[in-house]
Parts: sequence; C-alpha cells; structure tokens
Amino acid sequence: MRSRLVISRWVCVLCLSAIVTGASAEDELSFDVRLLTLDANEGIAAGDVDGDGKKDLVAGRNWFRNGDWAPRPLRAVDDWNGYVQSNGDYLWDVDADGRLDVIAGSFLPTEVNWYRNPGDEALRLGKMWPESTLVDTGASANEGQLFEDIDGDGRPEWIVNSWKNEVPTVIWRLEPKKAEKEGAPAYALVRHELGDQFNGHGIGVGDLNGDGKKDILVGWGWYEQPAEDPWSQPWIAHQDWKLHASLPVIIEDIDRDGDADVIFGHGHNYGLEWWENTGVDSDGNLEWESHEIDKRFSQPHSMVWTDLDGDGNKDLVTGKRYFAHNGNDPGGKEVPCLYWYSFDPASKSFDRHTIDEGRVGTGLQIVVEDLNDDGHKDIAVAGKSGTYLLLAKP
Repeated sequence: MRSRLVISRWVCVLCLSAIVTGASAEDELSFDVRLLTLDANEGIAAGDVDGDGKKDLVAGRNWFRNGDWAPRPLRAVDDWNGYVQSNGDYLWDVDADGRLDVIAGSFLPTEVNWYRNPGDEALRLGKMWPESTLVDTGASANEGQLFEDIDGDGRPEWIVNSWKNEVPTVIWRLEPKKAEKEGAPAYALVRHELGDQFNGHGIGVGDLNGDGKKDILVGWGWYEQPAEDPWSQPWIAHQDWKLHASLPVIIEDIDRDGDADVIFGHGHNYGLEWWENTGVDSDGNLEWESHEIDKRFSQPHSMVWTDLDGDGNKDLVTGKRYFAHNGNDPGGKEVPCLYWYSFDPASKSFDRHTIDEGRVGTGLQIVVEDLNDDGHKDIAVAGKSGTYLLLAKP
C-alpha cells in the first residue's frame, strides 16, 4: 500500500510544544573560538589529510593542518553571486592510494569533481591538488549533497538535493573499477534515480517507517527504500509535504520511544522544529505531531545530532546560515549565531545553550569531532561569516 504522512502541525500547542529554556551558567560548555580564514565558502570536512594520525580540516580553497591550523592551498573555487561555487566537501580515498582526497559539489556547475591528495612533498610546499571530474551529472540547481552509506556495503553514496521541486531525486553509487593509470580514480559514480516525481529543498537519510532500511527525505516528501534490490528499481514515492527544509534533516529516535522522529530547520526563514512520530493511522499512514524548538533566529540550514557534552545523550548543534540568500531572507542581516540544544525525553523539551553569538555562523556543513584528542568534542564550521575552529575548553 502506498502510504502518506499526515502532519498534525499545531494541535494542542500549549501542552505539546517543546519549550526552549535557558541553562544555568555552570552547565554551559565553553570553546576557544579561532577564525581560520574569511571567504564565502560554506563546505567543511575533517580527516587525516597528511597521514600523521591527526584529523585536519578541508574547507573550500584550503586545508588546515592539525596543530597550527594555518590555511594551506587545496583548490581554486570560483566566486558566484555572493557565494563560491562549492556546496559540500567530503573526504574519500578516490584513487585507493591510502590518502584521503576531496570530493566536492557545486551549486550550478553539473560536474562532481575530485581533488587528488598530492602527497607529502607537495603538501609541504603548499601545492594545489590536481583536479579531475568524477562525473558530469547534467543537473544544475544543486542545493547540496550528502555522502552516506545507504545500502550498508561500506561505501557511501552521493545523494544530490535540488532546490527545485519537480526534478528527480538521484543517488550516485561509488562502484569499484580498475584504475587506467596511477592517480586515476578507483571508483566510478553510477546513477540511480529514486523517482522522477519530486525533490525539493532539504534532505535527510534514515529509517522513517521502521523497516530497517534507510529512506530518503526531501523537501516535497520521502522515498521509501524497497524491501529488496534497491538499485534495480525506483523507490516508493510519498509526496506528503512541501517544506523548505534544512540540509540535512535529522532522522533519529529523538524521544527514545522506538520509532524515528524528524528535526529540521526552515533554512531560509525563522523556525526550528521536530516532528514526533505518533504511529500510523487505520490506513497505515505515518502520523506526526509538530513541536516548535526555537524561532528566535533565522536560517537554521545545517545541523548535527551528536553527544556534544559527553553525558551519553545526543544533542542538537545548529545556528544561522549567515547571509544564506545574501541577507535577503527574514532575519538574514541579523548577527551570526551558533547554539546547541539538550533534550529531555520526559518533558519533551529542548534547552538552548549558546556556543557563540556575534561571530560564528554556519554554512552548509558542521563538523563536530574531537579534533585535538583531549576527550572533548570540538566544532568546525565554514560560512560567509568565516571558517572557524571552536576547541572545547576542558
């Protein structure tokens, strides 16, 4: 049976909406905030680029070596309309030489490019990384991408999100191949169209219906992974909403009742909310109850669900995608901000904690990892307010 999602957006707001409160000063985490560079790049990723066992950062035109965190050349990126032509950086050993390379997407260009790690001497000398095209997708108007393992084979898939609604949703699979020569890619990106019905601003990956398989949520609905042979057929399409959502959308069991809930931000407006999974109706349709998390800042376009404070419970990290539409969104010219939210399942309430206000905003990706091996999670963001490293204070 083809199901649909029934959204009960604002029922019993006073008794069911999650209430955001402030935490006491002694409960707050604090961070050493460092501006690494300033440009309009909005993509960032962490990984051991130089093979010294420590995680470095890559962010658009630069990579930043763990320790001094100074910007080092990586690639050239064109400026475009207040942005740069880069909307996501990911690390993967494309040529299987034991070194992490960069795979990057763009807003309007249709090519997915990879940048080959040039090795020790070239990294020492600050040389640019050689550029090659992995695939020309033929698709423009790319809001961003996710790079996640959908089928559990150990290789991530390149999942493309378009800000256009009535275009296909496409996954590109990394398929091993024999490299033609040294330095050539050891993988090809193979196209699989989930369905030609819809796409739309915002994307998330997770098991929405509890069948043990990862589904794909987009701005206009969701695609259900088939029970068998997901790459030999279209996925089951559920065009159940029209959102202008964040990238990513979080699909997790937020309230710990055994089913998948959803957290998303209104990427170009005020509004951060979560949808509580309340089961299915008599026709087998998934139902949701909508809860407001926060409406005090705009453009929560990117987010991470992780245990930031080390208490064993996952938290939400998000903030303003500063100048997401060059300041033309509601609240677009208000100051950058970055927050984390703890969640209490008993009261179904979020507590907002300030990481930074006035300096650090977000772009299209947020890194939350222990970058200096001190046992505490750090944060790295790249956006139009700058590329920042926030090291947690013990």
